Amino acid sequence: MIDITAKLVNGSTFFTSETIECMITFSCPKNKSLEKAQSNEISHENLAWASAQIHCQCSINEKYIIADKVKANYKPTTVNTNTTFAPSSCDNGHDVLNTKPKILFCDLKILPGESKSFTYKEIIPNNSPPSYRGQAVKYSYKISIGTQRVNSPTKLLRIPFRVLSLKEIPDGPICSDGVDLSPSNPFLETPKESPVELAMQSLQNITARRNPNFYNITNGRGRVVRFCLFKNSYKLGEDIVGTFDFSNATVSCTQVSVTLQSEEHIVEDFKRGKALPALSSFNKHHEVVIGFLCTHLMLPIPFHITPEFSSELVNLKWKLHFEFVTTMKPIEHPNEETLSWQAPSSVDVETMVWDLPVHIYSTTIPPNITPLVQNSIVM
Repeated sequence: MIDITAKLVNGSTFFTSETIECMITFSCPKNKSLEKAQSNEISHENLAWASAQIHCQCSINEKYIIADKVKANYKPTTVNTNTTFAPSSCDNGHDVLNTKPKILFCDLKILPGESKSFTYKEIIPNNSPPSYRGQAVKYSYKISIGTQRVNSPTKLLRIPFRVLSLKEIPDGPICSDGVDLSPSNPFLETPKESPVELAMQSLQNITARRNPNFYNITNGRGRVVRFCLFKNSYKLGEDIVGTFDFSNATVSCTQVSVTLQSEEHIVEDFKRGKALPALSSFNKHHEVVIGFLCTHLMLPIPFHITPEFSSELVNLKWKLHFEFVTTMKPIEHPNEETLSWQAPSSVDVETMVWDLPVHIYSTTIPPNITPLVQNSIVM
């Protein structure tokens, strides 16, 4: 019997162009009854080969996407899964990414009580889609480890992980003024920065810009509120901060709610019928604002969501969805001289909605919100 254990060394969330590292251990536990029967012979376990590979599986919902067009671009190959390393043979959907398999060993002999470890390293391609679980499309990543005993079927061990794409980050100057203030030595060679480091610097520069935008929100009877958003580009884990100014409003507003929503747009060539973009709601800010002159918005962006991206099947976008509950007639609010004030028992209201697009990118530090991923099988 052989136990195979695999675990990710450097976390469970990775950027594209980053190196993923997996430690794979093959061990043969001791069997006391077998040792007594074969005390004069040294019995060892033998594995013919083992290899590892990264693959990204794409699953589609045929209710929204025309499967025939997707399958036309994907030509599955027929293999004998008993003797061939086919990591995605038992999965639903099709592969959108397959790295070249790397051989860990050939003809490995392990004695009882002995264990041997191997390290698998691979760079995640830059053009890979991010991990995503939507209503129409799902992208999931795994490291598949295949091994085989002599004259036995192939066994597979899978390790799931998360990928954040960096290809959506626009290129920009590292410093906003274009001046590099870091000390330099003319006699030393300047080290080249990796693609991940360059993308992180561009991301930091883009999301650090504060350019307040003001929006005068009105309906058919007049001005409802003046909203200020301090920036439009955010990283995972940041707070969306804004202010509401009701001081110059001509329409009374009783409630305000703001919801962070994603829009999943299916590419026209693969869309089934006239399906509308699929909406998913996340964090929500709700407040009763009767009599308020001003208030603020603070909406956290979760770490587990997928930043905006584009693939051959879908485009994911983000927006703030506003709902304003306004009165049909103005409400008389108390002033500084009012000693007591009672709200009206009933008010005729209507709801007005408004959407504001925002950009959400990856974070500068991989959010390893899941524990260290580890899996094992017994052969």
